[in-house]
Amino acid sequence: MSLPSVAAEGTAGRLCALLFLLVCLAWQPAAGQEGGSVSVRSADSSLVDGVHRVDARLQYVLSKEALDALESGVPINVELEFQVIQNRRFWLDKVAAELSVNYQLLYNALSRRYVVRNRNTGEQDSYATLYSALNNLGRIISLPVIDEALLRDDRGHRIRMRAVVDVKDYPAALRLIAFWRDDWRITSDWYEWQLEP
Repeated sequence: MSLPSVAAEGTAGRLCALLFLLVCLAWQPAAGQEGGSVSVRSADSSLVDGVHRVDARLQYVLSKEALDALESGVPINVELEFQVIQNRRFWLDKVAAELSVNYQLLYNALSRRYVVRNRNTGEQDSYATLYSALNNLGRIISLPVIDEALLRDDRGHRIRMRAVVDVKDYPAALRLIAFWRDDWRITSDWYEWQLEP
């Protein structure tokens, strides 16, 4: 009677040991690993035909793990988050509108090209080098954010943006490790400026 119990405890013990090993591997930084980063270098907006449009420059640096994942066929997701904030004199400022623009960076092993796809519009371009692809992702030109007609308050508005880089579509074998690692998701600081009427 004690044999099945011992076997079950042995199996559970091995599973716990394996889980502990995976967690330890997830927390242990790889030798020579460089962490990833993303930052908004500059941003501004202009009113064109009644729509506020944003021009911005961002810088992306991918970690070694993200680069390895990309070259193994795992797509990297980039989300640009925008918030339009209403200035209020006697109360906390209010988020009047939010917008999210999503991109995906992929590596095509057959063509040996990097593909940048706008997940909102479906448009995509391919590049011979990762540098060119990241440079394209980092150049935002005349992106429509909000219609001026929606901003009726005369106290003014601010706009802010940030970028989030994430590897969400992991192969099953990497999901547990990715859950414990911070370098799979990086977020820039908010970059904020006054919205000119």
